[in-house]
Amino acid sequence: MLNLMKGKDSNFFLLWIITGTSTIILFACASLRHFLFQSNALDLGWFDQAIFLISRGNPPIVSFVDNHILGDHAAFILYPLALLYVIYPNIHWLFAIQAIAFGFGTVPLYRLAQKSGLQKNWALTISEVYLLYPLVFNLNIFDFHSEVIALPILFWAILEAKSNNFWRFFLAIIIILSCKAVLSLTVAAMGLWLFLFEKKRLCGSVALGLGIFWLLITTQVIIPQFSGDKVAALGRYSFLGDSVGEIIKNLFLNPGIIFSKIFTLANLEYLILLVLPVIWGLSFIHLTPMVAAIPQLGLNLLTDYQPQKDLVHQYSLPILPFLLLSNIYTLAARKKTIKYRTKIIIWSLITFLVLAKYSYFGSKYLEQLDTLLAMKQGVKLVPPQVKVLTSPQIAPHLTHRPIVKLGIKEAESIDINNFDYILLNIRHPSWPKSKKTVIDLVKKSKENSNFISIYEQDNVFLFKQN
Repeated sequence: MLNLMKGKDSNFFLLWIITGTSTIILFACASLRHFLFQSNALDLGWFDQAIFLISRGNPPIVSFVDNHILGDHAAFILYPLALLYVIYPNIHWLFAIQAIAFGFGTVPLYRLAQKSGLQKNWALTISEVYLLYPLVFNLNIFDFHSEVIALPILFWAILEAKSNNFWRFFLAIIIILSCKAVLSLTVAAMGLWLFLFEKKRLCGSVALGLGIFWLLITTQVIIPQFSGDKVAALGRYSFLGDSVGEIIKNLFLNPGIIFSKIFTLANLEYLILLVLPVIWGLSFIHLTPMVAAIPQLGLNLLTDYQPQKDLVHQYSLPILPFLLLSNIYTLAARKKTIKYRTKIIIWSLITFLVLAKYSYFGSKYLEQLDTLLAMKQGVKLVPPQVKVLTSPQIAPHLTHRPIVKLGIKEAESIDINNFDYILLNIRHPSWPKSKKTVIDLVKKSKENSNFISIYEQDNVFLFKQN
């Protein structure tokens, strides 16, 4: 896949410069957000604690909910990632992995564009469009999500299928499935697309079969086994049934329910957001790659859960590769001029400036500056391994230990005597409607003779059990 350095390809040299620069910027932005205590227990602290525990040979029980990490999304990819924490346990590994996954997605995409008939300049343009797609920047600074690793691998898988490299394609599919259980739907749909429209019978059949197999194994065996319950996200589709089987059955037998959920203003707004950055390259006759995006797009349209209808959260990620591939097919058919390339880049810049959340670094992410130094000092005073009760924005700075609980509204009945240290921020409790709970927890800690206050500054309180 990476034999691009062979031959004379000045555009590929430029691609590496753009890719490397973008990766550094993405890593720096995610790290800065964390430095400003804007990262969160969910999902950064969640993954960081699980990977840390795996690296130490402990069961990866996420203490926020006391669930095994495999009971969440069956993300087996976290186990090899833990090797990095064996070398040196640091949360910035996750920022680096995510930035590299996003940044270096340009490389297989560039090759894929060339493979589909685009000239080198156009292949470079598509890579730039990808990096400027608002979801890439927004999701990069939104904590960490294991499915981001699957993004460049999806490009790679399609490239290998088109090149008839079956075993590389097979390896890519295995990696994608290990990133998150729900990606099995995308893999299965991609297999159907490869089989029907790309005439890649072997690769298509294998992807379709593996996708369906992994969906059944994860939802019916692995996740229930490790969580003791059904797949958590099923609650967002309760109107279709209480199990995966019921939901699939009702999707086909009760189309009226589906139509009533799909045709809404919220979904119209979401679709506009989704296609606006690449609308210049969408043509009805070249939309066949979107067959692979139908399952994830359908999940996003059917639910009332708002984070699945924006370009900030991870739910639109599996759709992006096939949107871009549709663009590639359209460009390959039209053979546009150099001048048109400039207009595409300008449009991508405009949509990035409008929809990317870079402005948060000058507004939202500065809201806790008044307690920043106090939170940093509080974190320094908490020893390793002790049991901690803390605020959600502080939690990712303390998750290299087995027990970290959150001082949030749902923790009103929590017994503070179960903790060695309590570190809370009254001024910025982080989660909505949690301020009263945090104030009550601080009051209980002050009144409890088992605790002593060892640090108090700018409404940040640290208590230690005697």
